[in-house]
Amino acid sequence: MAVLPVLEYPDKRLRKVAQPITEFTDELQTQIDDMLDTMYDQNGLGLAATQVDYHHRLVVMDFSEERNEPIVFINPEFDIIDDAPNEFQEGCLSVPGFYEHIYRAAKVTVKALDRHGKPFEMEVDELLAVCVQHEVDHLDGKLMVDYLSPLKRNRIKGKLEKAQKLAAKRG
Repeated sequence: MAVLPVLEYPDKRLRKVAQPITEFTDELQTQIDDMLDTMYDQNGLGLAATQVDYHHRLVVMDFSEERNEPIVFINPEFDIIDDAPNEFQEGCLSVPGFYEHIYRAAKVTVKALDRHGKPFEMEVDELLAVCVQHEVDHLDGKLMVDYLSPLKRNRIKGKLEKAQKLAAKRG
């Protein structure tokens, strides 16, 4: 298992739409484990495959206090149950250091396949509903900054580009 590099905004690969997963191979199981290792290493609650330059419809999450109850969503889809605007301060491993208030649906039903291809469905609300919507956005090439004003989005982009250039100079 390995910790994978996480793509950072404004990397264009984050805009690529992920493809459905149709085969449940050993390589997929390794990808899932590597994504979990990466999410735990980065102290994230969720991670979409797009964020680690794997453009397939795969999301991992873990909301347990012990960080030992991972949930794997393959080909996730969600339906909004309660579209009342629910505001949360969101962060993103691909937009490091920025936390912004974003409105999402308060309650959703998510349908997906588990890591072995078995279908399941969950009704989720609060933070888990926010995270599901956030990660599925990644699979569709959408980022949390897309919910912000152009001025705020450009400010974040400029700061991250500056930080990335500085990091590249340091090696």
